[in-house]
Amino acid sequence: RAQIVRDAETLQLRLGRFGYKAAQPRLSHQIAHAFNSDMGVTTSIFPALDGEEITKTRKPELADADLAHLTRYVATLGVSARRDFADAEVQRGEQLFGEANCTACHTPKLTTSPHHPFAELRGQNIQPFTDLLLHDMGEGLADNLSEHAASGSEWRTAPLWSIGLTAGVSGGEAWLHDGRARTLEEAILWHGG
Repeated sequence: RAQIVRDAETLQLRLGRFGYKAAQPRLSHQIAHAFNSDMGVTTSIFPALDGEEITKTRKPELADADLAHLTRYVATLGVSARRDFADAEVQRGEQLFGEANCTACHTPKLTTSPHHPFAELRGQNIQPFTDLLLHDMGEGLADNLSEHAASGSEWRTAPLWSIGLTAGVSGGEAWLHDGRARTLEEAILWHGG
């Protein structure tokens, strides 16, 4: 199901798309929220730290221009090209992925909005392997923490693009949002919803 959240800037209700529980509607909000909750850095979007009252006199620690630069950088990071797609083992894996109905949540293909703020990202066919929706993943993956309307056992479908490069990029394998699965097979077996 969709996670509907209030936009911190416009106060309008919007589709949540970013974060483990789809709690942020815009990439800039996800970045600002990470700065705030993970690093204790304020922005004009989140001007107070958790537990603090918003004061009109506090100047944001991260300027809007810097947040805009970070947002553009993250939004335009390239995704690795699909590799070995003609290989028989890769094709068999794709077939099994479909037969197991993994594609019901890990949607292979999406098209970006024609109204994206960055012209170079408008109307692009992408293969993120996510539907960006919340799914109840069962008690085994529950953290018992809600976020907006998402329950403790609901998680946004994680994108799987470039997943085959995880070990090389990260220097090892740790799967799922919290790294509890040591292998991709374990990550699949944790799916309980």
